[in-house]
Amino acid sequence: MSQAIASTAYIIEIHSRAAGIVVRDGRGFRFHAATDDFTALEGQDFRSAGDAHKAALRLFEGLRPGRSLKLGVA
Repeated sequence: MSQAIASTAYIIEIHSRAAGIVVRDGRGFRFHAATDDFTALEGQDFRSAGDAHKAALRLFEGLRPGRSLKLGVA
């Protein structure tokens, strides 16, 4: 008999670029930034991977106009 196993980690992407990953931590998900642009979210806990994605998108949209995502590692 096979059992469904829920994923414990998800990649969060903004405009096809990795913002970070979220890892299941107890009842929620903890964010780990992939680039310097998202270090403000580093270590924050979210109820769901979707909530973490929304936070990353809000952060990205708040960046200075004309600034693009960095490709470097956090």
